[in-house]
Amino acid sequence: MSFAQAFAATVGVEGAYTNSPDDPGNWTGGAVGSGELKGTNFGISAAAYPNLDIANLTLSQAEAIYQQDYWGACSCDKMPAPIAFFVFDAAVNQGQTAAKKMLQGALGVTVDGIIGPNTLAALAAAAVPDLELSLAAYRIKSYEADSDYALYWFGWLRRTFSIFLQAQQAT
Repeated sequence: MSFAQAFAATVGVEGAYTNSPDDPGNWTGGAVGSGELKGTNFGISAAAYPNLDIANLTLSQAEAIYQQDYWGACSCDKMPAPIAFFVFDAAVNQGQTAAKKMLQGALGVTVDGIIGPNTLAALAAAAVPDLELSLAAYRIKSYEADSDYALYWFGWLRRTFSIFLQAQQAT
């Protein structure tokens, strides 16, 4: 599986520019009313990139950010396709550290947020279908713990299942 496939899947669920004042990710301070309301474009949020011109971000710029800051930062190129899909999309949606920790929790290794030799060895030995289901469960559980769950639960669950299905097709 390639970065291009994962990028297309994630951008497909992220969509284009939004600027809702009720979404903490749209604010440069990461909380509603904190900082400047700049929005989110292609999944690139003002909270994560407060100095970026979000409204005028191009798809090519978003792709470069995704490849370096999410795909590369999470070592997705070293993972089987379905797992890379999940980890990459979780990193974009919930943060790189959260995605790495979800993977480690699902693998049953030390949860330190570092994709190193121990995590990769456990990943190589894992049964991918079982791991996919565990990752989905970890992701849903993390959404349930989010203070905005009541507002965004339907979209977050739809996203999780959409990525799961697309990962199945990419294998």
